[in-house]
Amino acid sequence: MIPWEKIDTAKIPGSDEELRLMRRGKEFSIKLGSNELMNSRLSGSEAALATLAAKQIEKVAKPVVLIGGLGMGFTLRAALAVLGDKAKIVVSELVPSVVAWARGPMAEVFGDSLDDARVSVRETDVGEIIRGQRSAFDAILLDVDNGPEGLTRKGNDALYNASGLAAAKTALRPGGVLAVWSSGPNPAFTKRLRSAGFDVNEVNVRATGWGGGARHVIWVARKT
Repeated sequence: MIPWEKIDTAKIPGSDEELRLMRRGKEFSIKLGSNELMNSRLSGSEAALATLAAKQIEKVAKPVVLIGGLGMGFTLRAALAVLGDKAKIVVSELVPSVVAWARGPMAEVFGDSLDDARVSVRETDVGEIIRGQRSAFDAILLDVDNGPEGLTRKGNDALYNASGLAAAKTALRPGGVLAVWSSGPNPAFTKRLRSAGFDVNEVNVRATGWGGGARHVIWVARKT
């Protein structure tokens, strides 16, 4: 078996933690300590984050979408595939090295997605973008950390608490959608979404997207 090779490391802003980019042949992995945050072979649930949200806004002629977390680009590429040519997609990535990895060692994984005219990438906390906008987005897709309970950075919890959800609702246009990826269920978060005034659908998906791999959860919450 081909051994894993460490390609690079990156500090997470606002945290003492460090991400590691690993490669084994054509397979990539991003790890935090002993936890694998993402793997280039397991893209199904992250892609579903985009397709489930896009279905909710399919009647919007010129959708504006915010994606929190670039990762390995699974959500971005799925969004590009299902949104029309008049869409605008803003990707917010907190860790600059993740963007550099996308254009460097993982360029083959990303293809030409970052050069698509519909895409702009901002190296900043997605929470700052959300809090600075009002009725700006038709959909906000959050694939940040491990879900509503922070693993990589405690500050990420602010996206998912009551004030964070209120800010997301404000940043959405009428009928807009907040879609959130998580590595597992979180009943308390479902309750917070409903308390914030969202119409919530909780969807269970597999990591591979075709019935295999770990079970992940996506909340599709419509602004009412």
